Amino acid sequence: MLDFNSIKDILAQSRTIAVIGAKDKPSQPVDMVGRYLISAGFNVIPVHPKRQNVWGLKTYPSIKDVKEPVDIVDLFRASQFCPDHAREVLQLAQPPKLFWMQSGIRSPEAEELLAGTPTQVVSDECLMVVHRRLFR
Repeated sequence: MLDFNSIKDILAQSRTIAVIGAKDKPSQPVDMVGRYLISAGFNVIPVHPKRQNVWGLKTYPSIKDVKEPVDIVDLFRASQFCPDHAREVLQLAQPPKLFWMQSGIRSPEAEELLAGTPTQVVSDECLMVVHRRLFR
């Protein structure tokens, strides 16, 4: 994992976060994190294959459908789906700075796919908790 100073630098330079697996169901971690990121001033882009309006925002079926550059891809998907999302990230014209797998999510295969690319990987960490810790 990246050290927290490197993560802090990347977060400070980042503006746009795509949340894969976005849902606005109260009391679910993805909802709490998504709302926190919006309140922290990030441009949040929800990604979900079936939902069309999460947090009052246009929601895209896939990260490949997002037309603007994304700084961070934040995953709320089971570990077995992360390699496929890593492959999607590899197809983007502009790679994100971070591929962030939320608490409880690890994928050595996704990490291996992104090794040697400009996209750094964070596993098994909550973006909201880390952001709060680094930017009090």
